[in-house]
Amino acid sequence: MDETNNEKKVMISITNLYKSYGEKKVLKGLNLKVYEGELFGFIGRNGIGKSTTIDCMIGAKKYDSGEIIINGFDILKEPLEAKASFGYVASEPTCYEVMSGYDYLEFIASIYNISETNFKNNYKYLANRLYLNEADLFLPISNYSHGMKQKLCLIASLLYNPDIWILDEPTVGLDIMAVESLKKMMKEYASHNHCVFVTSHNIDLMAKICDRVAIINDGVVVQLLDLNKDPNKRLQLPRIFMNIFGG
Repeated sequence: MDETNNEKKVMISITNLYKSYGEKKVLKGLNLKVYEGELFGFIGRNGIGKSTTIDCMIGAKKYDSGEIIINGFDILKEPLEAKASFGYVASEPTCYEVMSGYDYLEFIASIYNISETNFKNNYKYLANRLYLNEADLFLPISNYSHGMKQKLCLIASLLYNPDIWILDEPTVGLDIMAVESLKKMMKEYASHNHCVFVTSHNIDLMAKICDRVAIINDGVVVQLLDLNKDPNKRLQLPRIFMNIFGG
C-alpha cells in the first residue's frame, strides 16, 4: 500500500516492534512507515498498544526488539538527534505547574535555542490560533483548566518548528473553536513538508482529516487505509473499525 509514497522521505519507520509488560505481550511485530507531507492516523481500542507504540517512538519506553527510525535517526542509538526532530503532546497534559505558562514556554524555547524574537512571534501566533488568551500565559499553570494546559502543551510542541508532530489524543478537553483550529493546523503542518502522527478515539475526526490511517489490533497493524486514494474509505472507516473490534 506504500507504493505511491516511494518518492517521499520516510519520517517515521517502525520495523518488527515487540514490547511486553512482564508476561503480557502488547506489541507483536508492529510495522509502519509515515512519510513527509502526511497526516497519519493511528487508531484502535483502549489498551491495544497505541500509547505504548508512541512511548517507544519518543524514547520514553524501551522495547524488547525491533527498530524505530525518526527522521533518519535511530531512537535508541541517536536519541538526542531523534528527539530534536519531533514535537510531542501526551494524552494528559504534562507541564511544570509551579511555573506560569509564559515561563514554561520560555523554558522550552531555551532548550531548543530559539531566539527571543522567534520565541515571541511563535508563541503569540500559536496562542492566537488555539484561542489561549495571552494574559492567561502569565498566570500559574496550576490555575489552568485541563483544556488550557492542553493548549499550552500544543504551543510548546510547535515552538521550534519540528519536522514531526506526534499527538496522542490531542483534542481531549479542548473547546470546539480550538478543536476546529487544531484540525486546520494539523493539515497545514503536514502540507509544509512535515508529518503529523496522531491518535484519537474520534474515528469520524480521523476519517475527515487523515491522509492514511493504520488500525492496530492484537499488537500489529491489521489495516492500512489510504483515504486519499480511496475517498469512500472515509465514510466507511467507522464501520471498518467496528467490524475489526466486533462492535
